[in-house]
Amino acid sequence: MNAPFDSAAAFADVKASIARAEGDASRPAGAVTLVAVSKTHDAERLRPVLAAGHRVFGENRVQEAEGKWPALRADFTGIELHLIGPLQSNKAREAVALFDVIESVDRPKIAEALAREMDLQGRRPACLVQVNTGEEDQKAGILPRDADAFIARCRDDWRLPVIGLMCIPPVDEEPALHFALLREIARRNGLSVLSMGMSGDYQTAITLGATHVRVGTAIFGTRD
Repeated sequence: MNAPFDSAAAFADVKASIARAEGDASRPAGAVTLVAVSKTHDAERLRPVLAAGHRVFGENRVQEAEGKWPALRADFTGIELHLIGPLQSNKAREAVALFDVIESVDRPKIAEALAREMDLQGRRPACLVQVNTGEEDQKAGILPRDADAFIARCRDDWRLPVIGLMCIPPVDEEPALHFALLREIARRNGLSVLSMGMSGDYQTAITLGATHVRVGTAIFGTRD
């Protein structure tokens, strides 16, 4: 019989790896925030990581997060919850109420829905614009050539609290090229937050300026 997956030990290994990558890139300790991607994992697998002191988590789906996080927030204070998956406009109300950061602002319809809900609720979670750096038809995100204009509209027309950018590089391409592209778009738009890098490439992302890395499988293992 296999031993249960030790998410606390895996979390400690990832944190140590991030610290080494920060040092190798001559970046200050603690420069990179780990977003522990808890999608598809039940609350019991998350509790050891919460007990170890971690508080920043990412979820892909609003409905799944609604079923999991209210109880965890009742037991653990200071949780910062990121929406990292695609958002449907009919879930904007729930997303604004539940999440502290929405990383997947990717089209005008979503920007409009979020702005409307923020005004109604008086709650303004931070926003990241998702950029489809690989210009993949099947993937969400604004195209790189449209990013500057979309960021300006998010700020000026919809008054969204845009603080940075997010991307998911194509699986069959060198991620560094995409991380460098995202960094350049952020630089010219005066954005300081770069959410880029996942379990397989977060060390590369840290070298290229990631402020947030989204790591799931390396911490929580594969879904049972």
